[in-house]
Amino acid sequence: MSSEKYIYCLEGVPDVDQPHPTAILPALENLAFQYGITNIYKNCDTLEGLEESLSLLLYEDRNFKDYGILYLVFEGDGNQIIVDGYYYTLEEIAEFFEGKLTGKIIHFANLMRLDLDEEGAQYFLDVTGAKAISGYSKQVPILSTVLDTFYFSLCQEEENVIDLVETLYEKQYALCTTMGFLLYY
Repeated sequence: MSSEKYIYCLEGVPDVDQPHPTAILPALENLAFQYGITNIYKNCDTLEGLEESLSLLLYEDRNFKDYGILYLVFEGDGNQIIVDGYYYTLEEIAEFFEGKLTGKIIHFANLMRLDLDEEGAQYFLDVTGAKAISGYSKQVPILSTVLDTFYFSLCQEEENVIDLVETLYEKQYALCTTMGFLLYY
């Protein structure tokens, strides 16, 4: 079994100063209680807040090397997340993280439809240094937390991304195909 991979979850919300219902927090609590996976949750409502949260993670969090998964929960489509009405492309995200995500998995919840081709995925991986980028290609009326939770637990056990995806599909085939789970490495 490989060493534990902490999860850093960043969620886009309408207003950080107002309470808002979110399905992400209970899912993260489940990860901690059921699987013992350490995770950090942060939310943001502006592009500046997004960049500040990511900068704090990259430059000030002494445990950054322990975070194996960056879990991004933002609405969007066509490889763009929406933050405060601004569309932030995967290319912009890649450039922000240039060379800083070595060995990490970047995972997008299904609020943003991942629509990468081989070239786009390779660009993201090459620029960031990430081990893999994953998400969902299909729009479905449920949030992906059920499958995300299982996926993150498998990430703790399986180092090889091919074996990881094979196991995920073996155990959750219906959800994976319905939601269009994708992983590029």
